[in-house]
Amino acid sequence: MSIAENIARIEAEIAPKAQLIAVTKTKPVAMLMEAYKAGFKRYGENKVQEMVTKYEQMPKDIEWHLIGHLQTNKVKYIAPFVGMIHSIDSLKLLEEVNKQAAKCERVIDCLLQIFIAQEETKFGLSEEEAVALLQSAAFDGLQNVRIVGLMGMASNTDDATQVRQEFKNLKRFFDKLSSMPTHRAVQLTEISMGMSGDYLIAVEEGSTLVRVGSAIFGAR
Repeated sequence: MSIAENIARIEAEIAPKAQLIAVTKTKPVAMLMEAYKAGFKRYGENKVQEMVTKYEQMPKDIEWHLIGHLQTNKVKYIAPFVGMIHSIDSLKLLEEVNKQAAKCERVIDCLLQIFIAQEETKFGLSEEEAVALLQSAAFDGLQNVRIVGLMGMASNTDDATQVRQEFKNLKRFFDKLSSMPTHRAVQLTEISMGMSGDYLIAVEEGSTLVRVGSAIFGAR
């Protein structure tokens, strides 16, 4: 199947519950343009430099999602154009995003990355850390970021039961946060979970954003 056909198939499978983010890391601009010409404009990159390079080469009506681990010293490169940052895993990082967004006179939508896997290699906040961040005086002073939801990465396992439970846990925490007193900079609408191997399970468990690469563009 073509890239356009793969996108159409996945979008049909996840509609109307979730939106597709095409993960384009390591993929050449020609492949992204093939998807773009089919009308698709929502792309996710893991690395800042690769995102900036593609942003500069592609049409400017694309919605760019930074889905990989983000270092504070790289935020300034994407702050002028990034649509959403999925991987906020510390107050320090959020403060830097706020600082760079202010310079660009923007408010940047962000997701808190929550550690849900049984692997030490994954990044993310614990539930307690996330609550503490949102209730901190430092967060209260941030004017140029908006927390619109949560992101989680399930364990890299073939055990679908385990993956489903990890997604359930993230949805449960999302619901818990949603029931807490709201802050002007917290508008919880998105849960980013699910990738090529498990996006259907993720959508069943409440995902609103799925991050799919190889099922669209082929294996890296």
